[in-house]
Amino acid sequence: MSSQIVLKVNEVFHSIQGEGTRTGVPMVFVRLTGCPLRCTWCDTAYAFHEGGPRTAEELLAQIEGFRCRRVLLTGGEPLVQPAAFDFVTFLLDHGLEVCVETSGHVLLDRLDPRAVAIVDVKCPGSGEEKRNEWRNLELPRPQDEVKFVIRDRADYEWARDVVRERALHEKRHAVLFSPVHGALDPGALAGFVLADALPVRLQVQLHKILWPGVERGV
Repeated sequence: MSSQIVLKVNEVFHSIQGEGTRTGVPMVFVRLTGCPLRCTWCDTAYAFHEGGPRTAEELLAQIEGFRCRRVLLTGGEPLVQPAAFDFVTFLLDHGLEVCVETSGHVLLDRLDPRAVAIVDVKCPGSGEEKRNEWRNLELPRPQDEVKFVIRDRADYEWARDVVRERALHEKRHAVLFSPVHGALDPGALAGFVLADALPVRLQVQLHKILWPGVERGV
């Protein structure tokens, strides 16, 4: 099966995970090309079209060259390429730990249960709220993380209500609230969370602190 797995890849690099419960952990990032969404705060628009074909074996050889057993599949939207599901299984079968960052509009029922999905729930401020695939939040995948990227107070209140109404903190490994970099002060978001005693995890994008102004390869 692996010889038939071909993906359009934007970039592959070794860096520090900047988000989620693995913040600060070295990982190999495989960024795939393509995304049908156009979030207002997107910081990886270069991945919409740039990239070329790579086989699973070629990617595995490059990953192993970094001497790191943790892989993050990201985009764009990695799961918009159907072969990405088989690629995740391929990596897992080779003993790698695999996380998948997804925009949340692709149904995750085909994702290998050994993988961890970091699932965006698009707030109104993203401009893509209507693209949320709400069935993802009902799948029996307790290891997954759910992320809300929050632009302003209105986004926060919307996300807060989703967390409470769906009891997400009881169903998923972590619920992450992330302020849009440069748009919402992290301290202000922290204040909102504390005032509501909301059972979520506040995060900032560590890679933007470590390498300010660097857009690629971090």
